[in-house]
Amino acid sequence: MKPAPFDYLAPATLDEALAALARGAGDAVVLAGGQTLVPLLALRMSTPSVLIDINRIPELAGISREGAATRIGATTRQAAVLADPAVAGHTPGLTQATRFVGHHQTRNRGTIGGSICLADPAAEYPATAVALGAEIEVRSASGARRIAAEDFFLGAYTTALEPDEMVTALRFPDWPAGTVTLVREVAPRPGDFALVGLVGAFALEAGKVQRASIAWFGMGGAPVKSRKAEAAMAGRSLGELDLQEAAQLAVSETDPFDDIHATAAYRRTVGARIFRKAVGETLGLQRAAA
Repeated sequence: MKPAPFDYLAPATLDEALAALARGAGDAVVLAGGQTLVPLLALRMSTPSVLIDINRIPELAGISREGAATRIGATTRQAAVLADPAVAGHTPGLTQATRFVGHHQTRNRGTIGGSICLADPAAEYPATAVALGAEIEVRSASGARRIAAEDFFLGAYTTALEPDEMVTALRFPDWPAGTVTLVREVAPRPGDFALVGLVGAFALEAGKVQRASIAWFGMGGAPVKSRKAEAAMAGRSLGELDLQEAAQLAVSETDPFDDIHATAAYRRTVGARIFRKAVGETLGLQRAAA
């Protein structure tokens, strides 16, 4: 099939893009990497009246350090995120997650902002942003705001963006020295969306878990935080951790679904096993995780 007719705009500045988005009155869409949008257009599952191509706006791309945070522009390619030394050094969990995102070819075109805005419940970036405590910078013609990643994802393919707003960047705060991170997933094939996925960050000091942050993907309509498991782990020495208990608490807070790929029961069972094994390995507790 071919897309339905639409007007194509390629603004050179952010202000021009935001003005066009405001004029679109909710019937305009933004094109960044296009890895999902272009197929949707071709299938006429998306029929906007205006397509705003933001790839020519320099200020929307690039990775920089701002204080104790790493800022990544919305149109930064996923391949650039994977290769960047600042991301690897300060936000290693994001580097780990990017290795699971799509394929080598799609990462050369796909953008971090596009994945965040799509809010696919089985995608790696939304859950990673939630687990690492990222903030999402949003702009409209009338102003700017920052939204905590935890508040940004409202449901499957649904975010807190208003129709005239655009994501301009993500900010990932530094975690303390000694933090370890993990990203694990089970997918039908490498590059496919995950059936079950887990992102974790654990700040360690003097043999204790000072802070834990755990988020799931593929286990509900949006990234799922496991607050009970985080609370059960925080403040405990590594020798005191009960990974079986923590795993059960973690999956108890998820809301997986049945589909043609897997049942909810399968997702919970696999999720608990992934949690025990991955957290045990990451914290050096392989025997406890067995």
